[in-house]
Amino acid sequence: MSERRMAINRLRDRLPVDAAAVDRFVARHGSPIVEGERATFLFRGEADGVSVRHRVVGLPDPLEMRRVEGTDLWATSMVLPEGSRVEYQLETRHGEHHERFNDPLNPRVAHSPMGSSSVCAAVGYAMPEWVHHDPEARPGELHEEVVRSKALRREQPVHVYLPARFHPAMRYPLLVVHDGTDYLNFAAMKTVLDNLIHRLDVAPLVVAFVPPRDRLKEYPNHAPHARFIARELVPLLTDRLPLLDAPEGRCLMGSSFGGIASLSTAVRYPGMFGSLLLESASLVFTDIGFEHGGGPYFDPVVKFVNRYRARPTRPVERVFMSCGTYEPLITPNRSMVPVFRAAGMTVNYTEARDGHNWENWRDRLREGLSWVFPGPQKYVYE
Repeated sequence: MSERRMAINRLRDRLPVDAAAVDRFVARHGSPIVEGERATFLFRGEADGVSVRHRVVGLPDPLEMRRVEGTDLWATSMVLPEGSRVEYQLETRHGEHHERFNDPLNPRVAHSPMGSSSVCAAVGYAMPEWVHHDPEARPGELHEEVVRSKALRREQPVHVYLPARFHPAMRYPLLVVHDGTDYLNFAAMKTVLDNLIHRLDVAPLVVAFVPPRDRLKEYPNHAPHARFIARELVPLLTDRLPLLDAPEGRCLMGSSFGGIASLSTAVRYPGMFGSLLLESASLVFTDIGFEHGGGPYFDPVVKFVNRYRARPTRPVERVFMSCGTYEPLITPNRSMVPVFRAAGMTVNYTEARDGHNWENWRDRLREGLSWVFPGPQKYVYE
C-alpha cells in the first residue's frame, strides 16, 4: 500500500480538520490501523510528546509519534510483515513526567506476570482456534500436590494434569513444565491440552506444572532444582501414577529462564529425559570476553551455556525449539541449533514473527507438543 493511500495520510490531505472529523476518523479506524504491511498507531490527547514502546529488535524504541497538525491526534507508522504479532504500550511526556499505559483505542490486550500490554496483529495472524474452549473436548483434571523437597529444603507445590479418560491400566508420558502456573494462567495450557488431546494431535499425557519460588536463582543451572526434578518429583509421580518409566516417555519444558532450567537439568541427569521443549530459551553466551549485556542475573546462564558450547553433550535424543524473530534471543537460539545437532540430537526448530511473550509461547504449543508426543492423528497424516 502506498504512503498516499494510507488512512492517516488521507486525513492529513484534508487538513485543516475539526475535532468532529478526528472523532469520526478514530471511531472508524481505531488503533492500530493495519493496512497491508503497514501499521499506524494513534493517540488522542494533549502532551509534549507521545511514543510507542515495544521490544521489537530492529525498530527504534521509543518509536516517536507526530502530532497531526492542528489536532490533538498523534500518529506513527511502521512496517509490519504478514503474520506478525507485536505487544506494545504508549508513553506520554509532560515536561519531565513520563507515563506508560496500554493503548486506550485498542481493546486487544495480552497478559503476563509483569502486567498487560496492547496487541497489534498484522494481516495473516490469527489466534489459533485450539486455544479457545471447545465444548466437545472432554476436560482433563488438574489438581495440586505439595511435595516435601529435601533438595529445595521446602514444600514445593505442583499442579498435576491428568488427561480425560485417564485410566490406571494405561501408561502415560510425562511432561514437566517450568513456570507451570504462568503457562496455565497466561498460555491457557490446560485448555490447549484438552483440545489437542481431544483432536488426536497429542497423545494423552500427564503434565506436572512446577512454579518456582525464585526463578532467577533456581532456573539458571541450579543443582538443588535439578535434583528436585530428577530425583524427587519424577520418581514420586512415577510411583503414584501409571507413567512410561523410560526416557522416551519424559520431556522437560520451559520458556526463557525456564528453558535454561530444562536444559541444565537434562545435562545434569543425562539419559533420564528423552526430549526437551524449549521456547525462547535464554541461551545467552559469549564467544570472546565476558560482556553479555544481560545483567548479573545472566551471569550463571552465560557460564553454563559457554561451558556447554565448549563441550557439547547429548543429554536427550530430541529437542523442539521455538523463538520469536522480534526478540533479542533470536540470535543465540539460532546459534545453538547446530550445536545441539552436532552433539547428536534431533532438533526441530521453528520461528515466529512475534516477541518474548506468553502468547507467542502459547501459539507454538501445538507444533511442539505434537512433535514430542504425537497423537494418532499425526501418524495418519504424516
